[in-house]
Amino acid sequence: MPESLSPETIIHLGGVTLLLIVVFAETGLFFGFFLPGDSLLFTAGLFCHTNFIKLPIATLIVLLIIAATLGTATGYLFGKWFGNYFSHRKENFFYRKKYVDLTQEYFQKYGMMAFVFGRFIPIVRTFLPILAGIAQIDIKKFWLYNTLGATFWVFSVVMAGYWLSYLFPNLTDHLGLIIIVMILVSTTPVILSVISKRIAQRKG
Repeated sequence: MPESLSPETIIHLGGVTLLLIVVFAETGLFFGFFLPGDSLLFTAGLFCHTNFIKLPIATLIVLLIIAATLGTATGYLFGKWFGNYFSHRKENFFYRKKYVDLTQEYFQKYGMMAFVFGRFIPIVRTFLPILAGIAQIDIKKFWLYNTLGATFWVFSVVMAGYWLSYLFPNLTDHLGLIIIVMILVSTTPVILSVISKRIAQRKG
């Protein structure tokens, strides 16, 4: 990950405002898939003990839940209103058909609970609301699972960083290594899915 997009840099440079903007973009705008998600929330929890984030942890969590919920809702509306956009769009750095295929498979496997489980998986977290909009999923169901998923995701990841900073006060000294581990853990399901799909295609 480029240094300019690292969770620590985002929080150091833009504070809570930039933190909320990045979470909003990463959870619903198709070009935001490369932005940090889990690692950014975890780092926000760690930095609640510093001058970079002076908000109470409860306030921070509520604001992040709102940002994540609205970001996903924006993705849903984009998919609903511009559903044909992806079918005619050429692939580039920001868009790959395999991203959509992976997300479709995940949704077919877990149904509406994908909005809860998928929050912890990069790419799926970004493209799922767009596909939900294209599929014209019932808006009431969407808002229910969207809010549930955002709440569970934000609360669990932010609080993990928050409590670990209490248990290990010097944890921020090893932030780079922690972020690398989190990225590897969060992307493992995506990597395994791609590998299994390629193996199945070769056997086919």
